[in-house]
Order: sequence, then structure tokens, then C-alpha cells
Amino acid sequence: MTSTPNSLFRHYLDSLIQRGTTRASLTEEARDVLRTWYLTAKKGGRAHSPSSPSSPSSRPEPEPVKTPPPGTAPELFPEERKPSSSITLPEGTMEEKLQYLRDLAQNWKPARDLNSLRDTMVFATGNPHTQLMLIGEAPGYYEEVQREPFVGRAGEKLNQILKAMGLSRDMVYISNIVKFRPALPNQRTNNRAPTPEEIEACLPIIMHEIQVIQPKMIIALGGTAAVGLLGEQGSVSSMRGRFHDLNGIPVRVTYHPSYLLRSDNPREKRKVWEDMLAVMERMGMPVSEKQRGYFLPRE
Repeated sequence: MTSTPNSLFRHYLDSLIQRGTTRASLTEEARDVLRTWYLTAKKGGRAHSPSSPSSPSSRPEPEPVKTPPPGTAPELFPEERKPSSSITLPEGTMEEKLQYLRDLAQNWKPARDLNSLRDTMVFATGNPHTQLMLIGEAPGYYEEVQREPFVGRAGEKLNQILKAMGLSRDMVYISNIVKFRPALPNQRTNNRAPTPEEIEACLPIIMHEIQVIQPKMIIALGGTAAVGLLGEQGSVSSMRGRFHDLNGIPVRVTYHPSYLLRSDNPREKRKVWEDMLAVMERMGMPVSEKQRGYFLPRE
């Protein structure tokens, strides 16, 4: 049998499934193949390989595919960033639903089965009735000790950013994708970023948090949080500076507060602040001339 691009791609996907892989990066060519299969299936037809033998009269005309705007997730699988059906939220108040998710996260089997996360669960903090939700990657040493996200020096830096926006921690909702501190051998105060497998295992919890909170804006703090939420590959520098979409909610990607602790460069601080200004303007918050001038180079 002659191998075609489609058959090779099918074989590759089958091999991933057999290895238990649930996420893979795709080139634009691979996305085009999937789009073709998807659109053909919607019509009830059968996808043909571009190289497969078929007469011109029998080959279906390719349907034009709209290319998504830069920075947005492809529209091929609109369900891929929606909450998993394995979790059914109970009826009740917002607080009751969040408590249900908190209890569920404590013994969340997909995360526990990895045996790569520590035991102390760190859920969220702040006001669930807010319009602004901030999401990081995972708790670190200080977060684990206090059982609250974004404390310690990084938390202090985040508090400063919020204060400059005219906000405070009790006016926003702060959470992490991964609810447990990623483990290391002989671990003390040292931390590490969560792996893609750890993020994938914990993703249903944070997606249901978003469903419950229903914020008007999400700020993704750091590249790990941005990639996990949006399903896109890229650095913070390539993803920041514009709004992304997560199930209809605008998402602004910016640097993690710990990055600002490592860099005392006013230009880097200005980049984060420009993201915050964009958030404030998008949400209709008042912005003073003084705020607009923060971290601008002095003439």
C-alpha cells in the first residue's frame, strides 16, 4: 500500500494514542489535514489524501478554511478548552460550587496518579464575584506553607501591581492551574514549573473554576499558565501584547511576578504595566494620566 500524507498522519496519531499521549503540538500542515477531515465528516463524506488516486470528477472540491487570527486558538475543535464532562457541578450558589471543586481537587485522581506532585492542596483566594481572574501555574514553597496562591515575594509583587491598578487581592480571584506544588528530590524551598502532563491532569478543575466565576477578563501570569489555558505553544514575549480568547473570555498574557523580581529593568516592568493598562481599558476601569506614565523612560 502506498503511504500518503494522510495515512502517515493517521499512523502517527494512532501511535500517540497507544502511548497514552493526550496532547501534541501540530504544524499548520497537520492542522490543515485535520480541518479537511473535520469539514468532510460534517458533510458526511470521506476525506481523500491529496496524493491518493482518484479521478478529477470524483474528488471533492476543497472547502475554503478560514485561518484564525494570530494569537487565537484554532476553531477546529471548539470543545477542547471547555470543561471536561467528567465533572458535573452541583446545583447551588457560587460558593457551594467552588467548595465542591475544592473538595474534588483535594483527591483529584488524575493528578494523584502521576505521583509527581506533593500532597498539600492550594486552591484559590479572593472574591469569586469579581470580573477579573488571575491564573498562575502552580504553588511554590510559600504558597504550600500558607495554602494560598501568590504569597511570598512574588505575591508581594502581584499585590503592588494590583494596587497600581486601583485593586486589591480581595477584589479579584487568584488561582493556579495546578493545585499542588510540583515535587523534586530532597525538596526544601526550591520549586519547579509543572510539566505538560501535570497541567493536563489538573486542567478540568481550573476550567470549571472559570465556568463558575464567569469572569469578564483573565490574566495569565507566566508562559506556563498561558500555554496551559490557551493550548498554544509560545513564549510570553510572543503571546503578550494582545488579547486571546478562551471560550468567549478575553485573556491577557503577561510575565509572572517572579520574572520582575529577577529583572530590575524598567522596560520589562513597563511591558507588564502596558498589559495591565490594556486590561483596565478593556474592562472600562478609569485610567489616570499618572497611571499611563508608570515606568516610561524619563526624558
